[in-house]
Amino acid sequence: MPLSKKLALQGTVALALSALALTGCTNASETGAAQPASSGTVTTFDPSTVKKDDSLASQVPAAIKSRGTLMVGSDTTYAPAEFLGGPDNHTPMGYDVDLAKAIGAKLGLKVDVQTAEFAGILPALGPKYDLGVSSFLITKKRLAAVNFVGYFDSGTLWAVQKGNPKKFSLDDVCGKTIGVETGTVQEEPDLKDRNDKCVKAGKSPINVVSLKSQTDITTRLVNGTLDAMVSDSPTIGYAAQQTNGAVEKLGDTYNSGPGGIAIAKDDPALANLVAQALNKLIDDGTYKKILSTWNVADGAVPKAEVNPSLPS
Repeated sequence: MPLSKKLALQGTVALALSALALTGCTNASETGAAQPASSGTVTTFDPSTVKKDDSLASQVPAAIKSRGTLMVGSDTTYAPAEFLGGPDNHTPMGYDVDLAKAIGAKLGLKVDVQTAEFAGILPALGPKYDLGVSSFLITKKRLAAVNFVGYFDSGTLWAVQKGNPKKFSLDDVCGKTIGVETGTVQEEPDLKDRNDKCVKAGKSPINVVSLKSQTDITTRLVNGTLDAMVSDSPTIGYAAQQTNGAVEKLGDTYNSGPGGIAIAKDDPALANLVAQALNKLIDDGTYKKILSTWNVADGAVPKAEVNPSLPS
């Protein structure tokens, strides 16, 4: 490669990584951490704008009420749903975080969103976390382990570098290097099923790069060490926008389904209470306002349901 082109490429990657560092796609900087996709202004949700519902607050379990705080586990590398930003670069932000705070305010509680590895959140419900709010797609397997309150619809989407320089195609994934967050439905069953087909056909297996942080996956794609990445549709859309096009969508969203707030399986009462609080937020407009702020209102649901029916 000529030196001039090599330097130009290095400059493009550096620019894209700078853009990532100023947004929710990495540990965001002070200037861009809370910047929603729909606005050029810094926006912070204020839970005090939500009116407490005394009837619902009276139903809060005694252990949580005495603590006065909802403990929430969240993988804060998944912008725009949950990521770290603010003046200290360590403040949880995103539409999931805002919704969790709004639910807490409706119940008269503070909310403590704690950063956790995605795969470790569901097993820790009950002993460590009251809620798991981390872009969980509701699946039959997960429903067998926990309760869910359906609150958002999303699907699976792929992304490549700008211009798709590696000519990646979903029709030819065998032998390709694909980035995916550990524990997601994109890792299993999606990539697992695709890889099984490759092996069965006698082709090279997919080189699955499974990482605990979506941030790291996005950065590797920008750097060119991945052929493509696969994630939830809001995450891919936000990454494409916030990297100024260094990452671009590939194909259409598929396998759309309900996302859920997770609650321990042995606590259906708390699941019902969270659903009631969320429906109050839907009715008073807070829910739609939060999603609109982050430019993801197309994923809004008309009603929150406990353990909703899944598409066949």
